[in-house]
Amino acid sequence: MIAALRGVLVEKHPNQAVVDAGGVGYELHIPITTYTHLPEAGAEVRLRVYTHVREDTLALYGFLSQDEKNMFEKLIGVSGIGPSLAIKVLSGLAAGELIAAIRKGEVERLVRIPGVGKKTAERMVLELRDKLPAPVGEGAAAPAAPSLSEIEQDVLSALMNLGCARPAAEQAVRKAKAGGAGTEFEPLFRRALELVR
Repeated sequence: MIAALRGVLVEKHPNQAVVDAGGVGYELHIPITTYTHLPEAGAEVRLRVYTHVREDTLALYGFLSQDEKNMFEKLIGVSGIGPSLAIKVLSGLAAGELIAAIRKGEVERLVRIPGVGKKTAERMVLELRDKLPAPVGEGAAAPAAPSLSEIEQDVLSALMNLGCARPAAEQAVRKAKAGGAGTEFEPLFRRALELVR
């Protein structure tokens, strides 16, 4: 069982990272929140890892914080939520907002996350409401990225990885930018995600 990886970040994408640890490249599925705080490729990184094993699959899920990993493990404990959907849920709402939405029973907010239907949202509330800690304030956004066009491409890629059609995703990114969502990945992504519906 792999619990953590420390090594050189070979590449990163909004839903995936490759870490070279001891000469072996490990591919990890990651949420948007982990992606936005990863260093540039070539830097050393340490990720908490959840190893998912099925008869036909061995997949690694990586997280920068233990809190994020704990939330992921709670989500996959909900009937009907597998690791891929849990990553989408963590990407769709920041951890603090997700905890608040579940504790307050805000089903209508949860169903805005691509891939989450009403029944799944209701199960999340029912099964997790009393198991989650009280939310704490979210930290400040990461510093602005240097290249706007690269950020827009990353936001577009992230939306498509969450199941959005390319034309709708492109339109949402343009609207988010025009609406003053800024040039940082996470605010632009969150605004575009709201607009894509």
